[in-house]
Amino acid sequence: MAAAPGVVVYSGSGLRGYGELIIVKHSEEFLSAYAHSRRIFVKEGQVVKGGEKIAEVGGDPANSKRLYFEIRQKGKPVNPLNFLPRK
Repeated sequence: MAAAPGVVVYSGSGLRGYGELIIVKHSEEFLSAYAHSRRIFVKEGQVVKGGEKIAEVGGDPANSKRLYFEIRQKGKPVNPLNFLPRK
């Protein structure tokens, strides 16, 4: 699920080590990345809503339940727990 609304700026497998990867731009300051997807449901340029299903987890042959998730602020990785809602 997309962490927040934004625009898909990358969707594919061209970056080695990430498998099927999606990058969503949320603002000029924030991006989120979702790697090792089994199946991608979005395309570059697509606008997504927060919570929208963008992919299925499970694209890493070594671990079918692996998901790599990252939030970047001004190009640098940050702790996502500081930005995601508490459950």
